[in-house]
Amino acid sequence: MVVGQETHPATGASTAPAEFREAVATMHAARLRPEILCEEMPAPQRIAPWASALSADVTVDGVDVGTGRIILLHDPAGNEAWSGTFRCVAYARAEVDLELITDPMLAMVGWTWLTEALDEHGASYVAASGTVTRVATESFGGMADEGGTAQIEIRASWTPVAPEDAPDLAPLDLAPHVEAWGELLCTSAGLPPVPDGVAVMPSRRGQRGGGR
Repeated sequence: MVVGQETHPATGASTAPAEFREAVATMHAARLRPEILCEEMPAPQRIAPWASALSADVTVDGVDVGTGRIILLHDPAGNEAWSGTFRCVAYARAEVDLELITDPMLAMVGWTWLTEALDEHGASYVAASGTVTRVATESFGGMADEGGTAQIEIRASWTPVAPEDAPDLAPLDLAPHVEAWGELLCTSAGLPPVPDGVAVMPSRRGQRGGGR
């Protein structure tokens, strides 16, 4: 699947800065677990001059167990709040055991899932921030038999930077950041980690349902 970048209505994709186009290309080169079905989605047009976005569902045995999105923002002029010219904005939501919703450490653990995934994938970053929300739903009356459900939602943003050993003038590599986001989706959905030495297949971008 060829993924383009979102632009303001008055501009064309060909006018995007080269550094943004190169960063988007590395973003879409990320290798994700086969449980993740990932595709392009419309990116916000008012937060930054340039943006590109992906959405994903984590599917196990035909059932969606988690969902999320990641957006790459770019402002060539720089953004003081970002401490850079690029910014990753990510979201992940998954069902969790109802018993976990009262655990006071759940929010901290959810944030750790993100930071550990970024570190494990070698994604260099600064200025990370975000929130972790716990949501519990209980059913009553005619729906009482359905029982309760619980979800965790993780919203985060960080500024991707080049590793210290990156060659000069090399494009900013977003693949580790997208892969870390993919791991966050799977971890929050309760999937076990991929054992060392087991290859991760490329994501089936844009394929859903019978596209297996």
